[in-house]
Parts: sequence; C-alpha cells; structure tokens
Amino acid sequence: MSDEAYDKAAELADAPRGSVLVGVVPGLPTRVVREGARYAKLLGAPLLLVHVDVTRFVTYEDPDGYVHTAPIDISVGGGESDLQRVRAEAAATLEGSGVEWTVRQLVGDPALAIKHLADQTDAKLLVIGTRKRGFGESIREFFTGSVAARLAHRQHRPILVVPLGEPVADDQDIWPEA
Repeated sequence: MSDEAYDKAAELADAPRGSVLVGVVPGLPTRVVREGARYAKLLGAPLLLVHVDVTRFVTYEDPDGYVHTAPIDISVGGGESDLQRVRAEAAATLEGSGVEWTVRQLVGDPALAIKHLADQTDAKLLVIGTRKRGFGESIREFFTGSVAARLAHRQHRPILVVPLGEPVADDQDIWPEA
C-alpha cells in the first residue's frame, strides 16, 4: 500500500465472501498459513490472507467507502514492502495447495481491522497465530492486548489460534519476568 489512501469499496468488492481469513505478518511461520489453507479446503472456502499495516491509521472514511489514512510516524514507510513480502511468502507456502487465495492489506488496529473485514466479507473462520515468546512481546501485548483474545470478545465467528514456537511446560510461567 502506498502513502495514498486506498479505495476500500473496490478492495471489498474483490474480497472473497465466506472465506477463511488468516492474519499474517512478514516472517510469520508457515504453519499459520498452512492451517488456514487446510481449513479453507475442508470448508470449500477461499483463503483470504490479511496483513494489517500498524504504521498507518484511518483518519476518516467517506460515505462512498473511500478511506483516508495517515502514517503514525512520517519516517516509517514499511507498509508496501511488508505487503510484498507477505505476498511472496504466501505464494511460496501455498504453491500447489489447490486453494484459491488472495492477500489484502488493511491499516490500524489489527483486531479491529480483521473484525471489520470478517464482518464485511462474512468470513467462515478466523485463523491467528500466537505471539512470539519473550519479554518485548509480553510488554507489547500488555499494552495492546492479544489479537486473538480481542477478536474472541468482539465478534461471533470461530477463531483458530495456531500455537507458534515451543510449548511452555506446565510448571513454567507463561510470561517470565525480565
């Protein structure tokens, strides 16, 4: 996505309805996309991969669906390169899968953006990976909250949360202190 606002109405008109919607970020372990593709195949649904550019936010939306956005920090310009990387990683992961898939980029808060797209496209299932373990991620999650947990409380669709990394032992603290 460029620095110019995008036409939300045109994006949504092309977005597949009744899809399995997967939240993606650059470098996401392929397991999340593969699980989304597996469920899309089982449900006979298209796969819709969604990257949310958190470096931009929606300033306002015109009645005709035109969305105006602005960068949080003018020196940050990673949205377009992140989208290209997400597309390349998806193409490599989904090659030969036989699943119809597309990628969309939204802006703003990931949980809210994914929720709104799921509502607008009548998604059948949401697929989200767990966060990475570590102190920095724990701090980020403390302030922003878990995307999966926020989605679970703000919409009615089923959510598949795909664990990433090694599981934590039963006797180990999930959020270790520094």
